[in-house]
Amino acid sequence: MWEWIKRIGRVLVAPLEFVTRYFKALLFLVIVVWIFGANEGSSAINETNLAEISLKGAILNPDSFLEELERIESLPRLAGVLLVVDSPGGAIAPSVEISEEIKRLSAKVPVVVYAQGVMASGGYYAGIWSKRIIANKGSLIGSIGVIFNGADVSELASKIGIKTQTIKAGKYKEAGTFMRPWNEDEEGEIKRLVRKQYEMFVLDVAEARGLDQEVSPLYAEGRVFSATEALELGLIDQIGIKSDAKRALEELSGVKEPLWLQKEPWEKYMERWMSQATLQLSTLLASGIY
Repeated sequence: MWEWIKRIGRVLVAPLEFVTRYFKALLFLVIVVWIFGANEGSSAINETNLAEISLKGAILNPDSFLEELERIESLPRLAGVLLVVDSPGGAIAPSVEISEEIKRLSAKVPVVVYAQGVMASGGYYAGIWSKRIIANKGSLIGSIGVIFNGADVSELASKIGIKTQTIKAGKYKEAGTFMRPWNEDEEGEIKRLVRKQYEMFVLDVAEARGLDQEVSPLYAEGRVFSATEALELGLIDQIGIKSDAKRALEELSGVKEPLWLQKEPWEKYMERWMSQATLQLSTLLASGIY
């Protein structure tokens, strides 16, 4: 029992020990890199003509992605952007916002999308306006659909003695509530809203990809496809790996000497440091403490 408690303690303090042990070295290296890399980095940025940006994980808040995109757009010699997607989707509005920004950017410079793992639902929506979509052969593509989830916890609430009180104005103001079953009118209104969002999604995909909206059940309806199937349906343009996507962008941009935007040295160091800390913690967790 005591050994088990000590193991838990090691897991909890491992990140703190790592930071304490390497804090001085980390701080010193960050300062050195910042001093000696500032001028060099500024010069390199001015010559950069290609950039990579990633869209990974659930799409809930687009702000950080859009800020990074804005930073890339400010590059004076920007000639093309590689968008790396590994996202199952997310909320509708943020996905649409990213999609529209990519559409606007793609009208100025070539944008190539590389589907690295999952490019589904809002993740697919985000990249439809690019000049070319290249997918890893193991990736999953599609899930063109809209979903609205709800629950009825009224029975549980009743068992634990919770009663709701509601004052509302508007027939559908409480549509989607968790506290009682939806009535027929409310369910119908939710279905109408979901259908409208779905029609918007399908229309944009059809327009962006040059597909026939009349046969959308073949490529939409929430179905997820392998990369091979997606290629046959016209949802992507090519199957390949990331280096293929980079070469495609270099060709489309027409640059004779591709100069890719590099991460700042301190950013690379911080990523390595965080990776080492995560690895150390994972090693402790792998000892049997869960």
